[in-house]
Amino acid sequence: MFDVFKRPAVRLEVPRLKPRRAPDQALRVNLAELTPELVPYLGQAAYIQLAIFEALARALMLAPSVGAKEALGPASGLALEKHERLVAELRRLVDDPAVVMAPFAPAIDAYAAVVRGVDWYESLTSVYLTAGILDDFFILLAAGLAGDVGPKAARIVDSATGREIIETLLADAIAEDDTLGSRLALWGRRLVGDTLLVARSAIHHSGNVRTDEQRIEPVFTELIAKHSRRMDGLGLTA
Repeated sequence: MFDVFKRPAVRLEVPRLKPRRAPDQALRVNLAELTPELVPYLGQAAYIQLAIFEALARALMLAPSVGAKEALGPASGLALEKHERLVAELRRLVDDPAVVMAPFAPAIDAYAAVVRGVDWYESLTSVYLTAGILDDFFILLAAGLAGDVGPKAARIVDSATGREIIETLLADAIAEDDTLGSRLALWGRRLVGDTLLVARSAIHHSGNVRTDEQRIEPVFTELIAKHSRRMDGLGLTA
């Protein structure tokens, strides 16, 4: 959909088989040789967390009640905190983190516009599901980073999100509207392809399409499996 995310040498194939579960450690090994350099990793990861913050802030703004706004506040703050912590790591390496993040901004902003949804319910579902996929992926991708920054970056991305409240908010909304669940289930399935393109854009390809795909496929299969479990947690059919 977005040119900056397209990798002509490697096809994006969303697995259609039943997701198989592999240990996270094995998946980290799969991605270790495809991890980008440290600075661009931090730049893209930091900007994605900023985009998640913006999505949560928008959901907060659109919330239909004061109670819902108040409930979403902590999640929004935690996303911004993740962004700031990643930027702090980036600032140890470069003078201006914004210069590193800037090349990723147009494509991520365009992606965010596509997955925004048409109303509060779709926006809330989107940020919960897409942020989950991207967090999972960037945690795995950090395994290939040099030095002690990889584990530290993984801990930052894997830190508390406060998004659990979204399950409650959506469950309450679905209970009041029989048609909402089926609409959000369809929306949740539509989010996967574009989100995996964002993940794929972060990968440093070796040039060997066959071996790259052998490494990437089980990782994406596990990302989809975790996405399905999040859908189940929302009471939606993945």
